[in-house]
Amino acid sequence: MSLTVTVTMAVIAGGCGRDDEPEPAPAPPAPSVSPGLVVLSDVDHRILTDIRYATTYNFVGRRVDGYPEPLCLLTVRAAEALRSVQDAALAVGRSLKVYDCYRPQRATDDFLNWAREPGQDTMKAEFYPRVAKAELVDRGYLGVPSAHSRGSTVDVTLVDVPPPEQHRFEPGQPLLDCTAPRTQRFADNSVDMGTGFDCFDPLSHTDSDRVGRTARENRRQLRQLMTDGGFVGYDREWWHFRLRDEPWPDTYFDLPVTRSSTD
Repeated sequence: MSLTVTVTMAVIAGGCGRDDEPEPAPAPPAPSVSPGLVVLSDVDHRILTDIRYATTYNFVGRRVDGYPEPLCLLTVRAAEALRSVQDAALAVGRSLKVYDCYRPQRATDDFLNWAREPGQDTMKAEFYPRVAKAELVDRGYLGVPSAHSRGSTVDVTLVDVPPPEQHRFEPGQPLLDCTAPRTQRFADNSVDMGTGFDCFDPLSHTDSDRVGRTARENRRQLRQLMTDGGFVGYDREWWHFRLRDEPWPDTYFDLPVTRSSTD
């Protein structure tokens, strides 16, 4: 397999990967190492996957750099912890569904380059309807480095069991405001979380009191399941969780999201 290159850079506060705890300071340059990634479905095929950055249905509106395959890659430790969370979720009639897992550094760079480019606002009406694209970095919705690039962070939701059919996004279809009531948003088969995934808006803050009671309870349940399973949440994104005891707390990797990037 190909080995990775450690990425070190100054921290810019930002979502899509910042935890509620401060990011560890970047480590000094180190020899190339392998993060020991596995494909989540090989560890637990019961966990649903909906890897949005490998599709055109995301806030950029195209496949993100570094996602040639729609896979959830994680460190062994994170994948095994998530399997335990899935056991607990199934016991209460729900399943986990992941939107993003390991994210190569090149993908985070792609987000920032996109944010700096004028125009290319094709998905604004759905993912950031109340924020100007030029403000996404300053407001903390995008930034580097991302905890996802360390291999033990997931973007995740809950789905009822048996899972409802997942609606497929077709390019060119009308966009739907991610902050709208559930029946007026994109038909994700997730339970109601108050907003869609990757909704850049204060309503996505984990403890927002502006979402309905059902959504607040679903967020509470997800947070409890993940916390009990050894993960730490992020206060600005109800979907974002980092393994507390992650094996690479200060190393950022840039392997592409492919099966060939696993051991």
